[in-house]
Formats: sequence, C-alpha cells, structure tokens
Amino acid sequence: MKKFLFPVFLLVFILGYTQTKIGGIVQDENGDPIAFANVLFPNSSEGTITNDNGRFYYESEGDYNTIEVSFIGYETKEITLAGKVNYNMQIVLKEATEQLQEVIVYTGKQSKKDNPAIDILKKIWSKKRENGVFKYKSYQYDKYEKVEFDLNTIDSALIKSRMFKGLEFMFEDLDTSRITGKTYLPMFLNEVFSKVYGDNGLQLKKEDVLGNKNSGFGGNQAITAFVEDLYSDYDIYDNYLKFFDKSFTSPLSRTGVDVYNYVLSDSTFIDDKWCYNIIYYPRRKNELTFKGDFWVNDTTYAVKKINMEVTKSANINWVKEIYIEQEFDVVSDSVFLLKRDYMLSDFAFSKKEESRGVYGKRTTVFDNYTFNLERPEEFYKAESDPYDPRVFQQDSLFWKNARLEKLNDDESSIFKLLDTLQTVPKFRTYYDIVSVLGSGYIEIDKWNIDIGDLYSTFGINDAEGIRVRGGARTYFGQNDPWRLEGYMAYGFDDKKFKHGFSGKFLLDRKNRLIISGGNRRDIEQLGISLTSTTDVLGRSIASSGLVTVGNNNRLTNINLSVLSVEMEPIKNLRFQFGGAFRTLSSALPSEFSLDYVDPSSPTGVSSEVKQFDINTTIVYTPGRRTIGYGVERNTINDNYSTLVLNYTKGLSGFMESDFDYGRLQFSYTQPWQLGGIGRLTSTVELGKTFGEVPLGLLSVIPGNQTVFSLYNVFPNLDFYEFVTDTYATLHLEHNFNGRIFSRIPLLRKLNLREIVGIRGAWGSISDENVALSAPTNIPLLAPNREPYWEYSFGVGNIFKIFRLDFNFRGNYLDAPNARPFGVTGTFGFNF
Repeated sequence: MKKFLFPVFLLVFILGYTQTKIGGIVQDENGDPIAFANVLFPNSSEGTITNDNGRFYYESEGDYNTIEVSFIGYETKEITLAGKVNYNMQIVLKEATEQLQEVIVYTGKQSKKDNPAIDILKKIWSKKRENGVFKYKSYQYDKYEKVEFDLNTIDSALIKSRMFKGLEFMFEDLDTSRITGKTYLPMFLNEVFSKVYGDNGLQLKKEDVLGNKNSGFGGNQAITAFVEDLYSDYDIYDNYLKFFDKSFTSPLSRTGVDVYNYVLSDSTFIDDKWCYNIIYYPRRKNELTFKGDFWVNDTTYAVKKINMEVTKSANINWVKEIYIEQEFDVVSDSVFLLKRDYMLSDFAFSKKEESRGVYGKRTTVFDNYTFNLERPEEFYKAESDPYDPRVFQQDSLFWKNARLEKLNDDESSIFKLLDTLQTVPKFRTYYDIVSVLGSGYIEIDKWNIDIGDLYSTFGINDAEGIRVRGGARTYFGQNDPWRLEGYMAYGFDDKKFKHGFSGKFLLDRKNRLIISGGNRRDIEQLGISLTSTTDVLGRSIASSGLVTVGNNNRLTNINLSVLSVEMEPIKNLRFQFGGAFRTLSSALPSEFSLDYVDPSSPTGVSSEVKQFDINTTIVYTPGRRTIGYGVERNTINDNYSTLVLNYTKGLSGFMESDFDYGRLQFSYTQPWQLGGIGRLTSTVELGKTFGEVPLGLLSVIPGNQTVFSLYNVFPNLDFYEFVTDTYATLHLEHNFNGRIFSRIPLLRKLNLREIVGIRGAWGSISDENVALSAPTNIPLLAPNREPYWEYSFGVGNIFKIFRLDFNFRGNYLDAPNARPFGVTGTFGFNF
C-alpha cells in the first residue's frame, strides 16, 4: 500500500507546486556553443546566462510559459515551454541580418565613451560609498548563516556501487540543485545566529554569536576551519573579491572595463524601484573572472540584485562551479542594504559536466537593521565568548525564531540522517580514512589517544641512515584544556633511540594562559633557521630529506628541555616567557665539528655546548582568525601578518651553562593580495648577538640542500655556508596566478602559474667569535663583503599538483663548491 501511495502523493505535490525548470544548450547555426547568452523569463528579473560551453540551467518558483534567449550579434528567440520541467533543450540562434534601432551591438574591446552600460557603471562607482550601513553613525542587525555540504551527481551506478552497499537508505531523499540541475545528498549542515554591532565613528565592530548548531562533521575543527576560510565575507563593490586564495576581478570593479564586456540589456520595476539590467562576461579565457548580470536602481545607482558565476576556464583547481547571488533591501529612497547572500561551490577533480563532486553552499540572511543607537566604546570592546557551551545547546524554540530563512525539507532531514550514519560502521570507516589523511593521526577513541603523526614515520640522513618514528597524543576532543604528546625514533646506522615529549595546559581560557614544557633528544639540522629551536616535537624536512644536494652531514645532536608560560590578554597579541636548557654536539664529528676554545678543558677545546637561556617573545598577528577554545586552536585564514620580537638571555654557570650572552631578533612576514596580478609574500628578519658564543649558538643564514622548494630559505646555499652574529635578510615571492600565461595561446589551456622570487642576506661575524670557534673544521664566513642574493623563476600548477622552481645564485660564485643554479620542487593540492 505504501509503495502505491508514494507516487500518488509525489504526483499531487508536483501538480500542486508551481515551479519552472529549464536546462539545455544554446548554439549557433553551425552547432557551435554560444557562451554567455542571456536566458530570461519575459517581463521578469529572473533568468541566467549560459556557461563557457553554452549550457544553462535555472529554476524559478514562478509559473512561466516562455523563455527569451538573446546574445549580441544574434536574433533574439522566444521559445514556448512544453511543461513545467524542460531539460535538454537545444536552442539555435541565427546571426542578426539587420541592425535593430534600439540595440547597440558591442564586439571586441568596447568603447568606454559610447556604451550606456559603462556610463551606469561609472555612476555606481561614484555612489557606492553612500550605500549600506556605512551611511549611518552606528548600526546593528541580525545575521543568520547556514553552511551545507552535499554529495552531488548521484545516479543509479553510484547508488549500486560497492562503496555504498549497505548505505542505500542515504539516497531515499534526493533533490536537484536549482543552479546546476544535479541531484545531491546533504552530508553536513552548520547554522549560526548572531547579532552584529558597529560604530562608524569609532571604526569598531563586534559580533555576538548567540547560537551555533551543526550536524555531520561538526566535531572536526579541521573541516570547520576549512569551511570558515572558504566562505569568508566579501563586498561586491570592492575591486577584487577573494575566494579560495585567489583574487577575482569584481564586475563592479573600477578595472572591470579592462576584463569584462558590459551590455545594457533590460529595465523593469523591482520592489517599486525602476532598475536597469546589465549583462557582463569576460573578454578573455583562463582569467579569474565571472559572468552574470546585475540590476541597479536608476536614481541611487545602488545594486538591487546580482549573480556571479565563475567561468569554467578560470585558472582554479578542484572547483567546477562557483555561483553567487546577492539581494539588497530598500531601507529608504537612497539606502540599500544587503538582505541575502548565497554562494554555491562545486568541488570536483574534473570540470567535465558528468563528473561527481561535493557542493559547498553558504546562505547568509540579514534582517532587523537598526541605526544610530548610541553605545559607549567599552560596549564594542567587550567581546562575548563564541565558545560558551550555552551557544551550542540552544533548543528548538530558539532556532525556530532565529532562522531568518527556514530550512527546506532536505536540510531538515540532515540532522536525522547524520545521527543515523554515525551508527553505521561502514560510514565511520570512510570518515576515519578521510580524517587520517587530513590530520595524519589515527584516532583510538576508547583510549582517548591519537597515533601519529604518520607523515613523520620514515626519514633518512647521513648520521642515522634510515630512521623510523612513531608517536601518540592524548585526544578527548577538539577543545581539550590539556594535551600530552610524544614520539620515539630509531636510526638504523647509529643504532640509537631518540625521543621527544611535551605537555600543554590551558589554565585560563579568557586570557589564553598556557603553561607548557617538554624534552627532546634527537638529531637535527639546525642550519635551516635563523632562530634557535625550542620545539621539542617538530622536525625540519632538512633533517630527514630522502634526496639531498651534496652531503647532508652538518647535523647536530640536541638534548633540549623547555618550560614556558604563554598568555594572550589582547586578541592576536601573545606574550611568552620561558627557559630552555640545551646540550649540543656534532652528530658526525669527523665531517662537521662544533668544537670551540675552552681554557677550562684539559685539552683546551670542548666539543659539547651546554647552555641555559631565558627567552621572552612577543608575537602579534593582526587579522588572524582562529577556531576553537582549547589548548590548541586552528587558524582559519592566511592573509594576516606576523610580527615577532624575541630576546634571549644566555646565563653562564647556572646548571653548568657555558656562555653569557644576549640576542635580539625581529621578523615581519606579510602577505599582500595585489588585486588581479596575484599574491606577494614578504619577510624581513633582523638579529644581533651580544657577547662571544661558539658556532652552535651563532645565527646561520638558512640554506637548503633538499630538493624541496621551501620559503624563507636560500636554495643555493649549503648548510652553514654563511654564519653570522649580526644579520638582516629579505625574502620576496610573488605568485601571478597565471596572469601572464593566460595571455599566451599555447600555454593558456594548461592553467600554469608563474612564480618569481628574490632573496637577500647581509651579515657579519666578529673576530672574537671566529677565534672562539677556530677548532671547527668548516670555515666561518659571513656575507659582509656585499649582500648575498638569489633569484628564482617558478612554474606552478603542473598537472594541478606540482611546482618547479629554477633558482639562480646572484653572487659569491667564487666560494668553494658554490652552486650557481639549482632546481627545487614541491607538490600540494592548491586551489
């Protein structure tokens, strides 16, 4: 009986629900697809634009009988729809045989003087600062956001595959995307309700999160952090919009006329406001651009509606579709405010139409705007705790009132579906595999520990030969207030065990007061960093490079114990104070000596350094955003600067410590998003050591004898080639993101990306420090004659995962064994 009633109810639902769906391809008379053709429902503001391949799909809640298809240079065609659902439509447009009086056709590079669409665009630029919340002294509004992930392009073959055997119940409730027309299965949903307050005079803004609810992978902060960074806020009036670490030229950009074609297409009333419709599409392929249209008011020139779809040829990996909609509400005759923001991304390995992927969807709704309410400055500086347990425990009544946009049936079913899936062993297995690949740790829930890091299991170097490493950490949850972690390693050549262990305890969550300590006894390559290591668990890639350039024999035995206290009384401003005791000796004395002059030694020479240091560090990371409130947090963005000021005081005598000295160090790293020409990363480091210290405590200009491209090192320097007690270094690396290659016909389709870099270092070493380390068997040289410099040219995105860098040494070519040229590379899954 149920099997009979279900299709009956389904039929009644379809007949009783007014909805129009269209999809297909637009071609010319030769059968070639017409990209960026306009597909509209007549006498409305609803419609879409074909993609690069001439295909389109659109859903409307309205009841329409016809569509109108047009493109510049072709005759407009009106088509009667056969029903409510019209898929696989094949529409052929004829070339225009005569010029219509009311239509101006623009091909190639448009004239900025004669195009009415560009005249309107100029008025948008002049008015944009007068629209929105920034026109008032202060403001507040409610904000509701939901983020969803769905498995898409589901067909019978997938449902019947071995992978989903036993999980067929997942596919009982499938829906189709109103953007792409593909079936999808919801897998994750996160909802957040908050109140936002701002004062334009004080230039302060704060957001109080009142509710947070998730289902699916919500307990995994790595996934949540990825989602947060993926869907960062943006403003369509900005010249460039950042998505997936890329800068896309906004269709409202002042530079848009250089990359887009604009056509004034239509005009109509929207909410009693007369609006113009402007279609835009890119001039060239393979650039980071959109295609779509927007509606703009004829008097205030504020955008009322806009949709943006990234072209398939855009130089971006693993993303097949990006579709954005924004709607703005009328507050008064002159003020438009953001009402709804919708973004859909289709993640897939291939951009082919039939390829399967995962939808990522974010919907943000804004309401209840209030303006010019006086509040003291202290109100904005008093931040609420977004990790208050009450925020995550709001009841159904709260969410009924908080949802500014109701969940649809599919979204409502996610909570039940995911609760069920958590109990299915096969699904848990899939989840665990993905989690291990992402974190590098195997979770042992019944013991509350993780095994790993798996990516550090194997290594090789000249001192240890092949080495193996295994470790574990405590793990009760993402927000643990304390964590213990350790590892053991064994070298098959030196036949020695190594170890490292640490403990971290969060004593005060508000001020991020953390006490930590640990011990490490291992072999390390210290010549890859200007700053002495205090990390008892980490290990540089140079210490275990499977392939190196020349001999990787300048290695150090290190026995390091540390204890420190850290606090963050002000957001993104951290203070750290601690002590460290280290013992240093060469791991291969016959090839690399750390000997120094020691009058107290019977031989007059010592081969081991014992040193106790007190360290004070200030770290400032303005703009950094994190997630979580435990002793370890995840960073969810990468566009913040990092400033570090460190002072180290070495004490002699205490715990048999050998040297009394001081060291002051400063570093500043800044990423620069340079609009349409890519991303520049810059780093400046300065340092000065006061007092006499041996080689093991001097500052080594970081070289690189591995085959991997590493930032902030000098790939054509050997380890310990330059040693200093006073230094200054500069690193500049710019990724054009394919800006140049996209203009070269033979390279355009490869979606390669060009990277250039330049690096420089100046330093000196005192005669006293050279004399102190005279027994060493390597020369102590500093780049004091002139600044040492290198430059490089790189090609990224080779087969979407590889990058090759060609590195050139600029000077000091007369040095023994100098490497004038080298090739390094790396791989990774980057957008």
